[in-house]
Amino acid sequence: MSTLLWILVGILVYAVVATLLKNRGILPASVKVSGPLTTIHTVRGKKFLDWLAQPKRFWRAFANVGVGISLVIMFGTFFVLVFQAIAIIQSPPTETAFQNPQNVLVIPGVNEFLPLTVAPEIIFGLLVGLVVHEGGHGLLCRVENININSMGVVLFALLPIGAFVEPDEESASKADRGARTRMFAAGVTNNLVVTIVVFLLLFGPVVGAISVASGASVGGAYPGSGADQAGIEQGDLITGIDGERIETNDDLISALESNEETTITVDLRDGESVTVERSMLITTLAENSPFAGDDGVSIDETIVSVNGASVATEPALRSAVGSDEVVTIETEEGTTAEGPLGVFAIAMDGGPLAETGFAEGDNLVIVEVDGDRTIETQDIGNALEDNEPGETITLVVYDGDDREEVDVTLGANANDEPVIGVTNLQGLSGIGVNSLGVMPYPSETFLSILGGDVGGGIGVVLLFLLILPFSSLILPDVDFNFAGFVDTNVAFYDVAGPLAMLGDGGVFLLANLLFWTGWININLALFNCIPAFPLDGGRILRTSSEAVISRLPIDDKPAVTRAVTTSVGLLMLASLILMIFGPQLLN
Repeated sequence: MSTLLWILVGILVYAVVATLLKNRGILPASVKVSGPLTTIHTVRGKKFLDWLAQPKRFWRAFANVGVGISLVIMFGTFFVLVFQAIAIIQSPPTETAFQNPQNVLVIPGVNEFLPLTVAPEIIFGLLVGLVVHEGGHGLLCRVENININSMGVVLFALLPIGAFVEPDEESASKADRGARTRMFAAGVTNNLVVTIVVFLLLFGPVVGAISVASGASVGGAYPGSGADQAGIEQGDLITGIDGERIETNDDLISALESNEETTITVDLRDGESVTVERSMLITTLAENSPFAGDDGVSIDETIVSVNGASVATEPALRSAVGSDEVVTIETEEGTTAEGPLGVFAIAMDGGPLAETGFAEGDNLVIVEVDGDRTIETQDIGNALEDNEPGETITLVVYDGDDREEVDVTLGANANDEPVIGVTNLQGLSGIGVNSLGVMPYPSETFLSILGGDVGGGIGVVLLFLLILPFSSLILPDVDFNFAGFVDTNVAFYDVAGPLAMLGDGGVFLLANLLFWTGWININLALFNCIPAFPLDGGRILRTSSEAVISRLPIDDKPAVTRAVTTSVGLLMLASLILMIFGPQLLN
Protein backbone atom coordinates (compact mmCIF):
# COMPACT_ATOMS: atom_id res chain seq x y z
CA MET A 1 0.00 0.00 0.00
CA SER A 2 1.40 3.45 -0.94
CA THR A 3 2.23 6.10 1.65
CA LEU A 4 -0.48 8.37 0.27
CA LEU A 5 -3.11 5.64 0.66
CA TRP A 6 -2.03 4.98 4.25
CA ILE A 7 -2.43 8.68 5.00
CA LEU A 8 -5.90 8.80 3.44
CA VAL A 9 -6.94 5.78 5.52
CA GLY A 10 -5.56 7.47 8.64
CA ILE A 11 -7.50 10.66 7.88
CA LEU A 12 -10.71 8.65 7.43
CA VAL A 13 -10.18 6.81 10.74
CA TYR A 14 -9.48 10.10 12.51
CA ALA A 15 -12.67 11.66 11.12
CA VAL A 16 -14.81 8.70 12.28
CA VAL A 17 -13.28 8.56 15.78
CA ALA A 18 -13.42 12.34 16.30
CA THR A 19 -17.07 12.46 15.19
CA LEU A 20 -18.03 9.63 17.56
CA LEU A 21 -16.25 11.32 20.48
CA LYS A 22 -18.01 14.62 19.75
CA ASN A 23 -21.46 13.02 19.37
CA ARG A 24 -21.06 11.20 22.71
CA GLY A 25 -20.13 14.43 24.49
CA ILE A 26 -16.63 13.29 25.37
CA LEU A 27 -14.92 16.25 23.67
CA PRO A 28 -15.29 19.68 25.36
CA ALA A 29 -17.66 22.29 23.91
CA SER A 30 -14.69 24.36 22.72
CA VAL A 31 -13.78 21.60 20.23
CA LYS A 32 -15.87 21.34 17.06
CA VAL A 33 -15.54 18.52 14.53
CA SER A 34 -16.47 18.53 10.85
CA GLY A 35 -15.15 15.40 9.18
CA PRO A 36 -11.33 15.50 9.23
CA LEU A 37 -11.40 19.19 10.24
CA THR A 38 -11.27 20.07 13.93
CA THR A 39 -11.46 23.60 15.33
CA ILE A 40 -10.42 24.49 18.85
CA HIS A 41 -12.03 27.68 20.18
CA THR A 42 -10.90 29.87 23.06
CA VAL A 43 -11.55 33.36 24.48
CA ARG A 44 -8.17 33.56 26.17
CA GLY A 45 -5.93 36.31 24.91
CA LYS A 46 -8.68 38.90 24.38
CA LYS A 47 -7.43 41.05 27.27
CA PHE A 48 -3.90 40.91 25.87
CA LEU A 49 -5.18 42.09 22.48
CA ASP A 50 -7.09 44.95 24.19
CA TRP A 51 -3.86 46.04 25.88
CA LEU A 52 -1.78 45.68 22.72
CA ALA A 53 -4.30 47.70 20.69
CA GLN A 54 -3.95 50.83 22.86
CA PRO A 55 -1.79 52.92 20.45
CA LYS A 56 -4.61 52.86 17.89
CA ARG A 57 -3.24 55.66 15.74
CA PHE A 58 0.02 53.76 15.28
CA TRP A 59 -1.73 50.50 14.39
CA ARG A 60 -4.02 52.21 11.90
CA ALA A 61 -1.05 53.84 10.17
CA PHE A 62 0.78 50.51 10.16
CA ALA A 63 -2.28 48.75 8.78
CA ASN A 64 -2.75 51.36 6.04
CA VAL A 65 0.75 50.56 4.78
CA GLY A 66 -0.23 46.90 4.82
CA VAL A 67 -3.37 47.64 2.80
CA GLY A 68 -1.27 49.27 0.09
CA ILE A 69 1.16 46.37 -0.03
CA SER A 70 -1.70 43.84 -0.05
CA LEU A 71 -3.39 45.60 -2.96
CA VAL A 72 -0.18 45.52 -4.99
CA ILE A 73 0.33 41.81 -4.27
CA MET A 74 -3.35 41.11 -4.91
CA PHE A 75 -3.26 42.64 -8.39
CA GLY A 76 0.07 40.91 -9.04
CA THR A 77 -1.28 37.46 -8.11
CA PHE A 78 -4.39 38.09 -10.23
CA PHE A 79 -2.40 38.83 -13.38
CA VAL A 80 0.15 36.07 -12.76
CA LEU A 81 -2.56 33.43 -12.31
CA VAL A 82 -4.54 34.61 -15.34
CA PHE A 83 -1.52 34.80 -17.64
CA GLN A 84 -0.28 31.42 -16.42
CA ALA A 85 -3.68 29.86 -17.06
CA ILE A 86 -3.78 31.34 -20.58
CA ALA A 87 -0.28 30.03 -21.28
CA ILE A 88 -1.27 26.54 -20.12
CA ILE A 89 -4.35 26.55 -22.37
CA GLN A 90 -2.38 27.78 -25.38
CA SER A 91 0.55 25.41 -24.85
CA PRO A 92 -0.12 22.69 -22.25
CA PRO A 93 3.17 21.82 -20.51
CA THR A 94 4.25 18.28 -19.82
CA GLU A 95 3.29 16.95 -16.43
CA THR A 96 5.89 17.60 -13.72
CA ALA A 97 6.28 16.70 -10.06
CA PHE A 98 4.30 19.86 -9.24
CA GLN A 99 1.13 18.20 -10.54
CA ASN A 100 1.62 14.96 -8.63
CA PRO A 101 -1.36 14.68 -6.23
CA GLN A 102 0.85 13.84 -3.26
CA ASN A 103 2.86 17.04 -3.85
CA VAL A 104 -0.28 19.17 -3.66
CA LEU A 105 -0.52 18.09 -0.02
CA VAL A 106 1.73 20.23 2.20
CA ILE A 107 2.66 17.28 4.39
CA PRO A 108 6.34 16.57 5.17
CA GLY A 109 7.30 13.07 4.13
CA VAL A 110 4.41 12.80 1.66
CA ASN A 111 5.27 15.85 -0.42
CA GLU A 112 8.59 14.90 -2.07
CA PHE A 113 9.83 18.49 -1.75
CA LEU A 114 9.21 18.56 2.03
CA PRO A 115 11.31 15.83 3.68
CA LEU A 116 10.22 14.29 6.95
CA THR A 117 13.56 15.22 8.54
CA VAL A 118 12.60 18.90 8.65
CA ALA A 119 8.98 18.32 9.69
CA PRO A 120 9.50 19.98 13.13
CA GLU A 121 10.92 23.11 11.51
CA ILE A 122 8.11 23.21 8.93
CA ILE A 123 5.43 22.79 11.60
CA PHE A 124 7.10 25.48 13.72
CA GLY A 125 7.12 27.89 10.78
CA LEU A 126 3.49 27.06 10.01
CA LEU A 127 2.42 27.70 13.60
CA VAL A 128 4.27 31.02 13.67
CA GLY A 129 2.68 32.03 10.38
CA LEU A 130 -0.83 31.10 11.49
CA VAL A 131 -0.54 32.77 14.89
CA VAL A 132 0.81 36.08 13.58
CA HIS A 133 -1.66 36.08 10.67
CA GLU A 134 -4.76 35.57 12.76
CA GLY A 135 -3.26 37.63 15.57
CA GLY A 136 -3.09 40.53 13.13
CA HIS A 137 -6.80 40.17 12.36
CA GLY A 138 -7.60 40.00 16.07
CA LEU A 139 -5.45 43.03 16.90
CA LEU A 140 -7.05 45.21 14.22
CA CYS A 141 -10.49 44.05 15.34
CA ARG A 142 -9.84 45.61 18.73
CA VAL A 143 -8.17 48.67 17.22
CA GLU A 144 -11.35 49.25 15.18
CA ASN A 145 -13.62 48.38 18.16
CA ILE A 146 -14.86 45.15 16.61
CA ASN A 147 -15.69 42.55 19.26
CA ILE A 148 -14.22 39.03 19.07
CA ASN A 149 -16.36 35.99 19.87
CA SER A 150 -13.51 33.47 19.87
CA MET A 151 -10.09 32.60 18.51
CA GLY A 152 -8.44 29.28 17.79
CA VAL A 153 -6.71 26.88 15.46
CA VAL A 154 -7.89 24.58 12.66
CA LEU A 155 -6.56 21.03 12.49
CA PHE A 156 -6.70 18.70 9.52
CA ALA A 157 -6.61 15.44 11.43
CA LEU A 158 -3.69 16.18 13.80
CA LEU A 159 -1.90 18.65 11.51
CA PRO A 160 -2.41 22.40 12.14
CA ILE A 161 -3.42 23.98 8.84
CA GLY A 162 -4.98 27.26 9.94
CA ALA A 163 -6.00 29.61 12.68
CA PHE A 164 -8.97 31.90 12.98
CA VAL A 165 -10.39 34.93 14.70
CA GLU A 166 -14.17 35.00 14.87
CA PRO A 167 -15.35 38.63 14.89
CA ASP A 168 -18.76 39.55 16.24
CA GLU A 169 -20.93 40.01 13.14
CA GLU A 170 -22.99 42.87 14.60
CA SER A 171 -20.02 45.02 15.62
CA ALA A 172 -18.19 44.17 12.39
CA SER A 173 -21.15 45.39 10.34
CA LYS A 174 -21.05 48.72 12.20
CA ALA A 175 -17.37 49.29 11.34
CA ASP A 176 -16.68 51.50 8.34
CA ARG A 177 -15.21 50.13 5.09
CA GLY A 178 -11.69 51.38 5.83
CA ALA A 179 -11.66 49.67 9.23
CA ARG A 180 -12.73 46.36 7.73
CA THR A 181 -10.13 46.63 4.96
CA ARG A 182 -7.37 47.29 7.46
CA MET A 183 -8.52 44.31 9.50
CA PHE A 184 -8.52 42.01 6.45
CA ALA A 185 -5.02 43.12 5.38
CA ALA A 186 -3.49 42.84 8.85
CA GLY A 187 -2.76 39.11 8.61
CA VAL A 188 -0.86 39.47 5.33
CA THR A 189 1.04 42.45 6.73
CA ASN A 190 2.16 40.47 9.78
CA ASN A 191 3.29 37.54 7.63
CA LEU A 192 5.41 39.91 5.52
CA VAL A 193 6.96 41.49 8.62
CA VAL A 194 7.87 38.07 10.01
CA THR A 195 9.36 37.12 6.63
CA ILE A 196 11.57 40.20 6.58
CA VAL A 197 12.73 39.74 10.18
CA VAL A 198 13.62 36.05 9.93
CA PHE A 199 15.31 36.40 6.54
CA LEU A 200 17.42 39.31 7.82
CA LEU A 201 18.51 37.08 10.70
CA LEU A 202 19.22 34.27 8.25
CA PHE A 203 21.15 36.49 5.80
CA GLY A 204 23.23 38.07 8.54
CA PRO A 205 24.52 36.26 11.63
CA VAL A 206 23.34 32.71 10.85
CA VAL A 207 24.50 32.17 7.26
CA GLY A 208 27.52 34.31 8.12
CA ALA A 209 28.56 31.56 10.53
CA ILE A 210 28.31 28.84 7.85
CA SER A 211 30.88 28.22 5.13
CA VAL A 212 31.30 25.63 2.40
CA ALA A 213 33.62 22.83 3.50
CA SER A 214 36.82 22.24 1.55
CA GLY A 215 36.36 19.53 -1.05
CA ALA A 216 34.00 18.47 -3.82
CA SER A 217 30.45 17.79 -2.58
CA VAL A 218 28.96 14.49 -3.75
CA GLY A 219 25.21 14.68 -4.26
CA GLY A 220 25.14 11.06 -5.40
CA ALA A 221 26.75 8.50 -7.70
CA TYR A 222 25.35 7.43 -11.06
CA PRO A 223 24.29 3.76 -10.96
CA GLY A 224 26.88 1.51 -12.54
CA SER A 225 29.55 4.24 -12.67
CA GLY A 226 33.06 3.89 -11.33
CA ALA A 227 32.17 5.96 -8.25
CA ASP A 228 29.12 3.80 -7.58
CA GLN A 229 31.14 0.59 -7.81
CA ALA A 230 33.81 2.06 -5.51
CA GLY A 231 31.21 2.87 -2.83
CA ILE A 232 31.23 6.66 -3.15
CA GLU A 233 27.76 7.91 -2.17
CA GLN A 234 25.61 10.90 -1.35
CA GLY A 235 27.08 13.01 1.43
CA ASP A 236 30.73 12.15 0.74
CA LEU A 237 33.26 14.93 0.32
CA ILE A 238 36.11 14.35 -2.15
CA THR A 239 39.33 16.01 -0.98
CA GLY A 240 41.90 14.56 -3.40
CA ILE A 241 42.47 12.80 -6.73
CA ASP A 242 45.74 10.85 -7.06
CA GLY A 243 47.32 13.09 -4.43
CA GLU A 244 46.09 16.34 -6.03
CA ARG A 245 44.26 18.51 -3.50
CA ILE A 246 40.56 19.13 -4.31
CA GLU A 247 39.09 22.28 -2.73
CA THR A 248 35.90 22.79 -4.78
CA ASN A 249 33.61 21.11 -7.31
CA ASP A 250 35.42 23.02 -10.07
CA ASP A 251 38.73 21.59 -8.87
CA LEU A 252 37.31 18.09 -9.31
CA ILE A 253 36.26 18.83 -12.89
CA SER A 254 39.66 20.31 -13.70
CA ALA A 255 41.48 17.36 -12.14
CA LEU A 256 39.48 14.85 -14.19
CA GLU A 257 40.01 16.81 -17.40
CA SER A 258 43.79 16.80 -16.91
CA ASN A 259 44.27 13.32 -15.41
CA GLU A 260 44.85 10.66 -18.08
CA GLU A 261 44.87 7.67 -15.73
CA THR A 262 42.00 5.22 -16.12
CA THR A 263 42.48 3.98 -12.55
CA ILE A 264 42.61 6.72 -9.90
CA THR A 265 42.69 7.02 -6.13
CA VAL A 266 39.98 9.21 -4.63
CA ASP A 267 40.50 10.66 -1.12
CA LEU A 268 37.45 11.37 1.02
CA ARG A 269 37.11 13.79 3.92
CA ASP A 270 36.71 11.03 6.49
CA GLY A 271 40.25 9.84 5.69
CA GLU A 272 39.16 6.95 3.52
CA SER A 273 40.69 6.42 0.07
CA VAL A 274 39.03 4.37 -2.67
CA THR A 275 40.16 3.16 -6.08
CA VAL A 276 37.95 4.08 -9.03
CA GLU A 277 37.98 2.65 -12.56
CA ARG A 278 36.96 5.48 -14.87
CA SER A 279 34.59 5.13 -17.83
CA MET A 280 32.83 7.67 -20.06
CA LEU A 281 29.25 7.41 -18.78
CA ILE A 282 26.67 9.51 -20.66
CA THR A 283 24.74 11.46 -18.01
CA THR A 284 22.89 14.06 -20.12
CA LEU A 285 21.97 14.39 -23.79
CA ALA A 286 20.56 17.42 -25.61
CA GLU A 287 17.30 16.58 -27.37
CA ASN A 288 18.51 17.94 -30.73
CA SER A 289 22.08 16.72 -30.48
CA PRO A 290 23.35 15.18 -33.75
CA PHE A 291 24.07 12.04 -31.70
CA ALA A 292 20.51 11.80 -30.27
CA GLY A 293 17.54 10.09 -31.86
CA ASP A 294 16.46 6.52 -32.54
CA ASP A 295 19.83 5.57 -34.03
CA GLY A 296 21.87 7.64 -31.60
CA VAL A 297 23.35 7.20 -28.16
CA SER A 298 21.31 7.36 -24.95
CA ILE A 299 21.71 8.48 -21.36
CA ASP A 300 23.28 5.80 -19.11
CA GLU A 301 25.22 4.29 -22.01
CA THR A 302 29.03 4.23 -21.75
CA ILE A 303 31.24 5.49 -24.56
CA VAL A 304 34.08 3.03 -25.19
CA SER A 305 35.62 4.39 -28.40
CA VAL A 306 35.77 7.44 -30.65
CA ASN A 307 36.95 6.95 -34.22
CA GLY A 308 38.06 3.47 -33.23
CA ALA A 309 40.31 4.67 -30.37
CA SER A 310 39.46 3.43 -26.87
CA VAL A 311 38.40 6.16 -24.43
CA ALA A 312 37.80 6.01 -20.69
CA THR A 313 38.79 9.55 -19.65
CA GLU A 314 38.15 13.10 -20.78
CA PRO A 315 41.73 13.60 -22.06
CA ALA A 316 41.54 10.34 -24.03
CA LEU A 317 38.27 11.39 -25.62
CA ARG A 318 39.65 14.75 -26.68
CA SER A 319 42.78 13.10 -28.05
CA ALA A 320 40.69 10.60 -30.01
CA VAL A 321 38.68 13.41 -31.59
CA GLY A 322 41.77 15.39 -32.53
CA SER A 323 41.09 17.72 -35.46
CA ASP A 324 38.30 15.56 -36.93
CA GLU A 325 35.06 17.48 -37.24
CA VAL A 326 32.86 14.42 -37.83
CA VAL A 327 33.45 11.43 -35.56
CA THR A 328 32.05 7.98 -34.90
CA ILE A 329 31.09 7.13 -31.32
CA GLU A 330 30.65 3.56 -30.10
CA THR A 331 29.15 2.61 -26.74
CA GLU A 332 29.55 -0.42 -24.53
CA GLU A 333 25.96 -1.31 -25.32
CA GLY A 334 26.78 -1.66 -29.01
CA THR A 335 25.37 1.65 -30.27
CA THR A 336 27.31 3.35 -33.07
CA ALA A 337 26.55 6.96 -34.02
CA GLU A 338 28.23 9.41 -36.38
CA GLY A 339 28.02 13.20 -36.43
CA PRO A 340 29.84 16.52 -36.01
CA LEU A 341 31.46 16.86 -32.60
CA GLY A 342 31.81 20.36 -31.23
CA VAL A 343 29.96 22.90 -29.10
CA PHE A 344 26.20 22.48 -29.39
CA ALA A 345 24.47 25.91 -29.40
CA ILE A 346 21.26 27.70 -30.37
CA ALA A 347 21.30 30.82 -32.54
CA MET A 348 19.92 33.98 -30.93
CA ASP A 349 17.59 36.37 -32.73
CA GLY A 350 19.41 39.50 -33.81
CA GLY A 351 22.81 38.16 -32.72
CA PRO A 352 25.98 38.31 -34.82
CA LEU A 353 25.59 34.71 -36.01
CA ALA A 354 21.94 35.27 -36.99
CA GLU A 355 23.06 38.15 -39.24
CA THR A 356 24.93 35.63 -41.38
CA GLY A 357 21.68 33.88 -42.29
CA PHE A 358 20.90 31.55 -39.38
CA ALA A 359 17.44 31.81 -37.83
CA GLU A 360 16.59 32.18 -34.16
CA GLY A 361 16.39 28.76 -32.54
CA ASP A 362 18.56 26.95 -35.10
CA ASN A 363 20.40 24.04 -33.47
CA LEU A 364 24.06 24.31 -34.46
CA VAL A 365 27.36 22.60 -33.75
CA ILE A 366 30.35 24.96 -33.70
CA VAL A 367 33.51 22.95 -34.48
CA GLU A 368 35.98 25.77 -35.10
CA VAL A 369 36.39 29.42 -34.05
CA ASP A 370 38.93 31.42 -36.04
CA GLY A 371 41.11 28.36 -36.64
CA ASP A 372 40.82 26.93 -33.10
CA ARG A 373 39.12 23.53 -32.68
CA THR A 374 36.17 23.79 -30.28
CA ILE A 375 34.94 20.71 -28.43
CA GLU A 376 34.02 21.94 -24.91
CA THR A 377 32.14 25.16 -24.10
CA GLN A 378 35.22 26.83 -22.63
CA ASP A 379 36.99 26.37 -25.96
CA ILE A 380 34.87 29.16 -27.45
CA GLY A 381 35.80 31.58 -24.67
CA ASN A 382 39.47 30.64 -25.00
CA ALA A 383 39.33 31.20 -28.76
CA LEU A 384 37.79 34.67 -28.32
CA GLU A 385 39.93 35.93 -25.44
CA ASP A 386 42.28 37.88 -27.74
CA ASN A 387 39.45 39.38 -29.81
CA GLU A 388 37.45 42.56 -29.37
CA PRO A 389 33.81 43.37 -30.21
CA GLY A 390 33.51 44.57 -33.78
CA GLU A 391 36.24 42.28 -35.12
CA THR A 392 35.40 39.71 -37.80
CA ILE A 393 36.24 36.05 -37.25
CA THR A 394 35.56 32.83 -39.16
CA LEU A 395 33.37 30.06 -37.73
CA VAL A 396 32.92 26.52 -38.97
CA VAL A 397 29.36 25.50 -38.14
CA TYR A 398 27.25 22.41 -38.79
CA ASP A 399 23.54 22.95 -39.30
CA GLY A 400 22.39 19.35 -39.31
CA ASP A 401 24.62 17.60 -41.85
CA ASP A 402 25.43 20.85 -43.67
CA ARG A 403 28.89 22.28 -43.04
CA GLU A 404 29.11 26.06 -43.33
CA GLU A 405 32.06 28.41 -43.01
CA VAL A 406 30.87 31.90 -42.10
CA ASP A 407 32.46 35.24 -41.27
CA VAL A 408 30.95 36.76 -38.11
CA THR A 409 31.35 40.31 -36.79
CA LEU A 410 31.59 39.93 -33.02
CA GLY A 411 29.05 41.65 -30.82
CA ALA A 412 29.41 42.67 -27.17
CA ASN A 413 27.70 41.60 -23.95
CA ALA A 414 26.95 43.74 -20.89
CA ASN A 415 30.61 43.48 -19.82
CA ASP A 416 31.81 44.56 -23.28
CA GLU A 417 33.16 41.08 -23.97
CA PRO A 418 33.02 39.62 -27.50
CA VAL A 419 30.09 37.32 -28.30
CA ILE A 420 28.97 35.42 -31.40
CA GLY A 421 25.24 35.38 -30.59
CA VAL A 422 24.44 31.88 -29.35
CA THR A 423 22.86 30.48 -26.22
CA ASN A 424 22.45 27.15 -24.40
CA LEU A 425 26.03 26.13 -25.09
CA GLN A 426 26.85 22.46 -24.40
CA GLY A 427 30.15 20.71 -25.08
CA LEU A 428 30.59 17.45 -27.00
CA SER A 429 27.62 18.27 -29.23
CA GLY A 430 25.26 18.16 -26.28
CA ILE A 431 26.58 14.88 -24.82
CA GLY A 432 27.26 15.16 -21.10
CA VAL A 433 29.83 12.63 -19.89
CA ASN A 434 31.28 11.88 -16.48
CA SER A 435 34.30 9.62 -16.14
CA LEU A 436 34.12 9.45 -12.34
CA GLY A 437 30.37 9.10 -12.03
CA VAL A 438 29.57 11.53 -9.20
CA MET A 439 26.80 14.13 -9.22
CA PRO A 440 28.23 17.37 -7.80
CA TYR A 441 26.07 18.98 -5.13
CA PRO A 442 25.72 22.80 -5.56
CA SER A 443 26.57 23.58 -1.94
CA GLU A 444 28.06 26.98 -2.72
CA THR A 445 25.07 28.01 -4.85
CA PHE A 446 22.58 27.12 -2.13
CA LEU A 447 24.57 28.93 0.58
CA SER A 448 24.77 32.06 -1.61
CA ILE A 449 21.00 32.05 -2.05
CA LEU A 450 20.44 31.56 1.69
CA GLY A 451 22.71 34.52 2.34
CA GLY A 452 20.82 36.72 -0.12
CA ASP A 453 23.88 36.98 -2.36
CA VAL A 454 22.13 36.54 -5.72
CA GLY A 455 22.17 40.07 -7.10
CA GLY A 456 19.09 42.16 -7.87
CA GLY A 457 16.66 43.59 -5.37
CA ILE A 458 14.71 42.08 -2.50
CA GLY A 459 12.15 40.68 -4.94
CA VAL A 460 14.81 38.62 -6.72
CA VAL A 461 16.18 37.35 -3.41
CA LEU A 462 12.72 36.29 -2.22
CA LEU A 463 12.06 34.58 -5.56
CA PHE A 464 15.22 32.49 -5.24
CA LEU A 465 14.38 31.60 -1.63
CA LEU A 466 10.87 30.55 -2.63
CA ILE A 467 12.09 28.11 -5.30
CA LEU A 468 14.84 26.48 -3.20
CA PRO A 469 12.71 23.46 -2.12
CA PHE A 470 12.09 22.59 -5.80
CA SER A 471 15.13 24.21 -7.39
CA SER A 472 15.92 21.16 -9.57
CA LEU A 473 12.74 21.84 -11.57
CA ILE A 474 13.48 25.52 -12.16
CA LEU A 475 17.15 26.46 -11.84
CA PRO A 476 19.32 25.48 -14.83
CA ASP A 477 22.18 23.06 -14.15
CA VAL A 478 20.88 22.33 -10.62
CA ASP A 479 19.91 18.70 -10.08
CA PHE A 480 19.00 18.94 -6.40
CA ASN A 481 16.39 20.56 -4.17
CA PHE A 482 17.25 22.37 -0.96
CA ALA A 483 15.00 21.71 2.03
CA GLY A 484 17.45 22.94 4.65
CA PHE A 485 20.55 21.53 6.27
CA VAL A 486 19.74 17.83 6.50
CA ASP A 487 21.65 14.56 6.84
CA THR A 488 22.44 14.41 3.12
CA ASN A 489 24.20 17.78 2.95
CA VAL A 490 25.45 18.88 6.39
CA ALA A 491 28.86 17.34 5.66
CA PHE A 492 29.32 19.96 2.92
CA TYR A 493 29.28 22.87 5.39
CA ASP A 494 31.37 24.07 8.33
CA VAL A 495 30.38 26.33 11.24
CA ALA A 496 32.63 29.05 12.64
CA GLY A 497 32.46 32.37 14.50
CA PRO A 498 30.53 33.32 17.66
CA LEU A 499 27.58 31.05 16.85
CA ALA A 500 29.90 28.04 16.86
CA MET A 501 29.18 27.77 20.59
CA LEU A 502 25.78 26.36 19.59
CA GLY A 503 27.53 23.48 17.84
CA ASP A 504 27.03 22.46 14.23
CA GLY A 505 23.63 20.91 15.00
CA GLY A 506 22.42 24.03 16.81
CA VAL A 507 23.43 26.40 14.01
CA PHE A 508 21.94 24.19 11.31
CA LEU A 509 18.71 23.84 13.31
CA LEU A 510 18.50 27.61 13.74
CA ALA A 511 19.10 28.12 10.01
CA ASN A 512 16.36 25.60 9.17
CA LEU A 513 13.89 27.25 11.56
CA LEU A 514 14.53 30.68 10.06
CA PHE A 515 14.41 29.44 6.47
CA TRP A 516 11.15 27.51 6.81
CA THR A 517 9.50 30.20 8.95
CA GLY A 518 10.30 32.82 6.32
CA TRP A 519 9.36 30.50 3.45
CA ILE A 520 5.99 29.60 4.93
CA ASN A 521 5.13 33.17 5.94
CA ILE A 522 5.81 34.63 2.50
CA ASN A 523 3.75 31.83 0.94
CA LEU A 524 0.90 32.48 3.38
CA ALA A 525 1.00 36.17 2.49
CA LEU A 526 0.99 35.53 -1.26
CA PHE A 527 -1.72 32.86 -1.09
CA ASN A 528 -4.01 34.96 1.11
CA CYS A 529 -3.70 37.88 -1.32
CA ILE A 530 -5.37 35.89 -4.12
CA PRO A 531 -8.58 37.87 -4.79
CA ALA A 532 -11.01 35.04 -4.10
CA PHE A 533 -13.37 34.50 -1.16
CA PRO A 534 -12.84 33.41 1.63
CA LEU A 535 -9.19 34.48 1.39
CA ASP A 536 -8.16 37.92 2.65
CA GLY A 537 -7.61 39.05 -0.93
CA GLY A 538 -11.25 38.24 -1.73
CA ARG A 539 -12.47 40.25 1.27
CA ILE A 540 -10.25 43.21 0.34
CA LEU A 541 -11.55 42.96 -3.22
CA ARG A 542 -15.10 43.21 -1.89
CA THR A 543 -14.46 46.32 0.24
CA SER A 544 -12.45 47.92 -2.59
CA SER A 545 -15.21 47.16 -5.10
CA GLU A 546 -17.79 48.62 -2.73
CA ALA A 547 -15.72 51.80 -2.44
CA VAL A 548 -15.53 52.20 -6.23
CA ILE A 549 -19.07 51.10 -7.08
CA SER A 550 -20.59 53.34 -4.38
CA ARG A 551 -19.47 56.33 -6.46
CA LEU A 552 -21.03 55.08 -9.71
CA PRO A 553 -24.48 56.25 -10.90
CA ILE A 554 -26.12 52.81 -10.78
CA ASP A 555 -29.12 51.54 -8.86
CA ASP A 556 -28.37 48.07 -7.46
CA LYS A 557 -24.84 48.65 -6.12
CA PRO A 558 -24.71 45.49 -3.91
CA ALA A 559 -25.62 43.29 -6.89
CA VAL A 560 -22.84 44.80 -9.00
CA THR A 561 -20.38 44.30 -6.14
CA ARG A 562 -21.37 40.64 -5.83
CA ALA A 563 -21.05 40.18 -9.59
CA VAL A 564 -17.52 41.61 -9.60
CA THR A 565 -16.25 39.64 -6.62
CA THR A 566 -17.93 36.38 -7.74
CA SER A 567 -16.55 36.67 -11.28
CA VAL A 568 -13.02 37.38 -10.11
CA GLY A 569 -13.21 34.57 -7.53
CA LEU A 570 -14.37 32.02 -10.10
CA LEU A 571 -11.63 33.15 -12.49
CA MET A 572 -9.01 32.65 -9.77
CA LEU A 573 -10.40 29.19 -8.93
CA ALA A 574 -10.30 28.16 -12.59
CA SER A 575 -6.73 29.47 -12.92
CA LEU A 576 -5.56 27.52 -9.87
CA ILE A 577 -7.20 24.33 -11.15
CA LEU A 578 -5.48 24.78 -14.51
CA MET A 579 -2.10 25.36 -12.86
CA ILE A 580 -2.40 22.21 -10.76
CA PHE A 581 -4.28 19.85 -13.06
CA GLY A 582 -3.88 21.53 -16.47
CA PRO A 583 -1.19 19.17 -17.84
CA GLN A 584 -3.32 16.09 -17.07
CA LEU A 585 -6.54 17.65 -18.35
CA LEU A 586 -5.20 19.15 -21.58
CA ASN A 587 -2.51 16.71 -22.71
